[in-house]
Amino acid sequence: MTRVEDLDTQGDGASRHAVIRSFSRRRFALKRVEGVPRSVLIVTDAWHPQINGVVRVIERLKENIEARGIAVHIMAPDSFWTVPMPGYREIRLSLVNRRDVRRTIERLKPESIHIMTEGPLGGAVRRYCVKRRLPFSTAYNTQFPEYLRARLPVPLDWTYPIMQRFHAAAEVCLVPTKTVADRLRARGFANTAIWPLGVDLSQFQPSMRKDLGFKQPVLLYVGRVSVEKNIEDFLKLDIPGTKIVVGDGPIRARLSRQYPEVQFVGHKQGAELATYFASADVFVFPSRTDTFGLVLIEALASGTPCAAYPVTGPLDVLTDPGVAVMDEDLRKATLAALKLDRTLCPDYAKRFSWESTTEQFLTTIPRIQWTLRRKAAA
Repeated sequence: MTRVEDLDTQGDGASRHAVIRSFSRRRFALKRVEGVPRSVLIVTDAWHPQINGVVRVIERLKENIEARGIAVHIMAPDSFWTVPMPGYREIRLSLVNRRDVRRTIERLKPESIHIMTEGPLGGAVRRYCVKRRLPFSTAYNTQFPEYLRARLPVPLDWTYPIMQRFHAAAEVCLVPTKTVADRLRARGFANTAIWPLGVDLSQFQPSMRKDLGFKQPVLLYVGRVSVEKNIEDFLKLDIPGTKIVVGDGPIRARLSRQYPEVQFVGHKQGAELATYFASADVFVFPSRTDTFGLVLIEALASGTPCAAYPVTGPLDVLTDPGVAVMDEDLRKATLAALKLDRTLCPDYAKRFSWESTTEQFLTTIPRIQWTLRRKAAA
């Protein structure tokens, strides 16, 4: 058998496409092999210009994998025609051409394929892998059934089977916490593996703290301004001081009119985002539907205590009562968090390192070897 890697696909465009077309008329022999992959294809329906936890995770993961000398390819909506998602125009949905998906994968021949999202692109790559019996991994980053229920009266018993079937075809489904893994197993998921996320300690640190010029105490929310984030529980808190919302979303305009005393500052990135995290007195996390809550450890790394509901995400991330308070009364949790020792937060956040996150990712996802069957000579 001849390894596909040994065949020339790096020539001019015409010859390269000819080679790819010849591959499509033959059957690949694909098998699982051990060890760390030399190249990874990450497939995501969430990508720039979106600013959210999934995008930030992919960016950091790509940086850390490439730092190890491993090639990383991103298949994202920016390579396809897209249309805005109904009711959420900032999210673009790919108009996927299956032939382009096939040609891209067979040109790259990645040693691992990881699907980060369950959208049109994730679905197209899943179909490709299933059809060719190609091992791949997925990630459960979003509690989509709960998100959908927050917008429409769709029972969880209708949507969870769809999600289960999507991820069941993968060799492994990566989930961020034990709580998520337990909940998914109760829903019939049999292939989960816990993959805790990391925080960029070089970006988020207490030294970025400064006086923002607002009335104290400063209460901060960072994330999408949308129904499923339950942000109004934060906005309604009857606590003196200033509430700041960093982020954007489909209900920002309405909420900014409804809560004129709140500072809606829009999307922030880099040093500006880190400054907001470090300069707040408490980071308030009102969501009841997140699988992890990357912003929680970004706040802690910045030296800011957290207040949250005792639900999936915070239950696994905020395990030290010295750095966060969880309570079904969010006002009570926020007031208690204001009394915590800020100096304890950065040390706690150090346990969420991207080095260990990357190592676990690379050693958990399946690796494949591409070979090409040829008919024996007569």
